[in-house]
Amino acid sequence: MESNGLTLHSYSLGDGVVAFSTTRHGGYPAADNYNSFNINPFCGDSAEHVAQCRKALCRELGIADERLVLPHQVHGVETRIISAEYCSLPEQVRTMIVDGVDAVMTAVPGLCIGVSTADCVPVLLHDPVHRAVCAVHAGWRGTLARVTHKAVVDMRAAFGTAPADLHAVVGPCISLANFEVGDEVYEQFAAADFNLDAASVRREKWHIDLPEINRQLLVQAGLDEANIAMSGICTYDRCNDFFSARRLGIESGRIFNGVMLSTDC
Repeated sequence: MESNGLTLHSYSLGDGVVAFSTTRHGGYPAADNYNSFNINPFCGDSAEHVAQCRKALCRELGIADERLVLPHQVHGVETRIISAEYCSLPEQVRTMIVDGVDAVMTAVPGLCIGVSTADCVPVLLHDPVHRAVCAVHAGWRGTLARVTHKAVVDMRAAFGTAPADLHAVVGPCISLANFEVGDEVYEQFAAADFNLDAASVRREKWHIDLPEINRQLLVQAGLDEANIAMSGICTYDRCNDFFSARRLGIESGRIFNGVMLSTDC
């Protein structure tokens, strides 16, 4: 998808839903590690650049600014349901509602929810039966705490979602080849009873396959494996196209992984 100078990496999550990850292409000139498209205000980028990019994305999606929801993530498991009333609240209140949140979900058409990543795992979910969507941020700590599984459970509580009806995509993130961890991190995953035979390898240090573990969590939550799409994009390898904190440093831009129900369905 390309318009107004933006290039978005799009996904197919079913009829009546728009799903995408932003790339580093398009947007506006900025310091190298934020160039050229970043809407995350929590990573050290200038407020002016963030505002320019956010305005461009809203224009691309055809929505007002208050209908673009980006939480302040903390590598936890807190989820938040975004209702229609959210859009009419003052900006300060909207910011407070999504502070400390790592998964957002909604059944409101024309409201784009999303999460920010730069090596962490983004998971986008669509329930075509109850017309609901969810965006999950799963860093290694969130993955360890099973935030993706919890998001599926919370969708069932919020919307009546049957996990078998869900369609999911695991977006751009760091790959097994590049996610090197110390023994202490590996041991936490081993103690948490993940299937590490299929999701880790020992080289000079341990490497863990975060996208595979999140795929496992979706299956354990009840999703049909045929309904889970893996982007296969490694942010570390493709840091010229997608932001990677391990390659560029923490003070760099973030990918916005968004999902929105269309208003014409």
